[in-house]
Amino acid sequence: MTVRIEHLVTSGTFSLDGGTWDVDNNVWIVGDDHEVVVIDAAHDADAIAEAIGDRRLTAIICTHAHNDHIDAAPALAERTGAPIWLHPDDMPLWKQTHPDRQPDHWLADGQVIETAGADLTVLHTPGHAPGAVCLYDPGLGTVFTGDTLFAGGPGATGRSYSDFPTIIDSIRDRLLALPPDTVVRTGHGDSTTIGAEAPNLQEWIARGH
Repeated sequence: MTVRIEHLVTSGTFSLDGGTWDVDNNVWIVGDDHEVVVIDAAHDADAIAEAIGDRRLTAIICTHAHNDHIDAAPALAERTGAPIWLHPDDMPLWKQTHPDRQPDHWLADGQVIETAGADLTVLHTPGHAPGAVCLYDPGLGTVFTGDTLFAGGPGATGRSYSDFPTIIDSIRDRLLALPPDTVVRTGHGDSTTIGAEAPNLQEWIARGH
């Protein structure tokens, strides 16, 4: 059975530091006809569960713990029995949204999460959030970057728990080292490639945000 990547867009709000914004989030489902993982259970557990159908959900992986990426994770876990995975450095953010529900497992840099022929290697890429991670599968030629790298530049670093020099280091050292034709599947908006974004690094640094 061939592993494939499915894409769902869900809508809701992002709240941090006293502000709230309307957002559309990318939810990624990776697997085959029998089992899948979900990357970022955003906003709508019902819509995600419907997209999964009768397949077995083996993991709910959080690229980071901003509320718009994790708000539906506990409900989806309860419906499916799947464990929630988060990098421990993002627990302060997680607790803002889910004070009474711990993640089930901790993500660690270099760890590989396997499902249905996909091998997702965890890259710890702090900056947008302390525990932000990207998930790289060389066989699929894809990296799931959450809010670390978008088409057009780094994720936002103007709010609590974020840092611009740190996200630049993460992108330069961890992401731009990947093959140029690697498809970048982001937490919001359109996909891009490593090769399309790499030439802009110095411009981002000069811009400083």
